[in-house]
Amino acid sequence: MRWSWKVGKIAGINLYMHATFLLLLLFVLFAYWTNGHDMAEALVGILFVLVIFACIVFHELGHALTARKYGVQTRDIVLLPIGGVARLEHMPEKPREEFWVALAGPAVNVAIAAILFGALVAAGMRVSWSDLRGIGGNFVENLMIVNLWLVGFNLLPAFPMDGGRVLRALLASRMELGRATQMAARVGKAMALLFGVAGLFGDPFLIFIALFVWMGADAETSMALIKTSVAGVPVQHVMLKEFATLRPDDTLASAARHSLGGWQQDFPVVFGDRVLGLLTREDLTRSIAEKGPELLVRDVMRREFLTADSHDTVEHALALLQVGKYRSLPVEHEGRLVGMLSTDNINHFMAMQAALRRQKTAREGRPAPSNQGSPSQKAEPRDSDLPV
Repeated sequence: MRWSWKVGKIAGINLYMHATFLLLLLFVLFAYWTNGHDMAEALVGILFVLVIFACIVFHELGHALTARKYGVQTRDIVLLPIGGVARLEHMPEKPREEFWVALAGPAVNVAIAAILFGALVAAGMRVSWSDLRGIGGNFVENLMIVNLWLVGFNLLPAFPMDGGRVLRALLASRMELGRATQMAARVGKAMALLFGVAGLFGDPFLIFIALFVWMGADAETSMALIKTSVAGVPVQHVMLKEFATLRPDDTLASAARHSLGGWQQDFPVVFGDRVLGLLTREDLTRSIAEKGPELLVRDVMRREFLTADSHDTVEHALALLQVGKYRSLPVEHEGRLVGMLSTDNINHFMAMQAALRRQKTAREGRPAPSNQGSPSQKAEPRDSDLPV
């Protein structure tokens, strides 16, 4: 994620802090300082926020480790002012698995709150649920109550938050995933509207949460639609079979002419039928600006890249594009380059399929044409007739 710095690694998962997280710390420091002009108390406030985010890291780690149990890896965990995000490669396919992955995070917060409660009782302190204060108060008691608040907040059915994912998993156990996602997204958007209204008349922070939930619900719905549209479709039916390639000894000037002369944005660098690297449009333009057009492709191309097999499903290829953070993938068959697959290809394929489905629906909705003795009638399009 852009504007993020790596701050550590936990359980083999990289931990990043977004730049805007520093704004939160500055805001907390300012709030504590203006409350009593006590630097010691302000520093305690900063410590409290950092400990809360440590709990959030463990919350996200609960998601990540449970997903790992089901064979899903986590790209990284990113700390944002509104909380944390464990960026899984993909959600588990089975509703039951998504259900447990979604609940794992809040379960961690419940465990933390239970441990803190036990520590307070062991210390002979009386726990009062009404004593939580934003500034001041008992540090451990406040931390316990914040963890319980995190549990309640995250379990609200605001998709794609944890509660929304639990709702989607329950719905998906009874209906098709795409429909379950749409229903959960509608509930999530309704919750986002409530957050937004509450933010206008109360805490403005809720407005940011509303935007996050609304955009997240839109993104999840789009991804579910893509998965439904390309389910079971092999890459060889979507990939480009006519494309330009580059050789390692070509100059960037030659690559630029290829780029300007057509629509292709990324180029496989080949030796015979073997793919040695990938030259992206961004690498091409940056390298020309920094080192000139006479530089060789071999000095700029990316040597670490992912490839898809022509018999892979498009859904699998989409996961590779997300993991590699690329726009295009070389497609091979038995080690030989046979095509290129890009997000543009997939979007175009989906648009054509949607158009053909609309045409089929429109034709089926019209009265059947009368047969006036013609030797044959044009067959109505069937699912098996649609190009895949």
